[in-house]
Formats: sequence, structure tokens, C-alpha cells
Amino acid sequence: MKLLEPFGAEFDLKSGVMQSAKHLIQRHLSDMRGMYADVAAENALLEANNPMIYEVYTSEVPEEAGQVLYCTTVIHPGRVGDEYFMTKGHFHSLRDRGEIYLGLSGEGYLLLQTEEGEPRAVAMHPGTAAYVPPYWAHRTVNVGKEPFVFFAAWPGDSGHDYGTIEKMGFPQILVSRGDKPALVKNPRFVSGAD
Repeated sequence: MKLLEPFGAEFDLKSGVMQSAKHLIQRHLSDMRGMYADVAAENALLEANNPMIYEVYTSEVPEEAGQVLYCTTVIHPGRVGDEYFMTKGHFHSLRDRGEIYLGLSGEGYLLLQTEEGEPRAVAMHPGTAAYVPPYWAHRTVNVGKEPFVFFAAWPGDSGHDYGTIEKMGFPQILVSRGDKPALVKNPRFVSGAD
């Protein structure tokens, strides 16, 4: 392993923009086709404007054992039908790796699930440190009217398994009920045991 020089990274706590980001990942609704429960609403929104759902600013730390990767994520406000904008969600490729999220601005939720489909949800706001234990898939959701911004850190060799979530979905989704977030059963969820 190459010895890295210590360094600092500047990022804006409100906007989440990391000045020295190695990469900027931008996900539009078209990048998340099939992940929302309301297919008709998804298709209508895709035809109308294909909105930006979220952006991820990644650090310049190498993805290898012994390193700690970090990023800031910005989930824009909005909904597909009644379902709030969210990240794709993933398991870690090495399932025994955890992760920490720190809410910086806005309001959101961290949705989690085991491979057996056991769900959990953690409300997040500025100052919330949410822990993703090993073996839990995780996705974040913006339930507010402004961008939801959080900082994340995880072991450098964790990897990302998006494919399992693309096939399964999450057992619960967050929808707007009376302009407040509500967890409901995901009609498109496919249990890993099926």
C-alpha cells in the first residue's frame, strides 16, 4: 500500500458541495428507472423533465483495505407520485462492513433492510449520526422541501452491491400522507428468500 500524505477537504455544510471532490456522481430519474412504486408517475415525470434526484461528491481516498472513504450526498426535494426522492440503495459487497451517516442539512430518513427483508428506518436531520451496521442494505430519502444533505464514511474495501437492491427493492417505501412522511409496504418488493 502506498503511503498517502495527510490532507484536508473543504465542503459546504448546507449545500454538501465538496470543493476537492474526486468524482461527482449525478443520478437522474432515468438512472433509477423501475425503483419507484408508481410506474405511471415515473413515466410521466421522465417524459416531462427527467429530474436530478441526487448527487454524490466523493473523496480522493483510494478504495482499498485500511482506508476510510467518505462523501457528501445531496438528495433534491421532490416525489415520484407520492413517493419521496431517494438514493438507489445498496448492500456493501463485503457484507461485514458498516457505515456512518451524519445529517448536515434538510430532513430525511435512512431506510435499512437485511437480506431476509427485515426493515428499519432512522429519521435524520442536521446533527443526526446514523449507524449502518454490517449486513444491512441502506438507502436515504429526502422528506423535506429543501435538499437533504449528509456526510458518510465507510471502510475503503467495502464495495457497493446495487444489483441486489435493483432486483429486490426495499420492503418499505416513504410516501407523503397528508404532507407528512409515512412508511408503507412496497408493492414491488421481492424477498431475497423468494
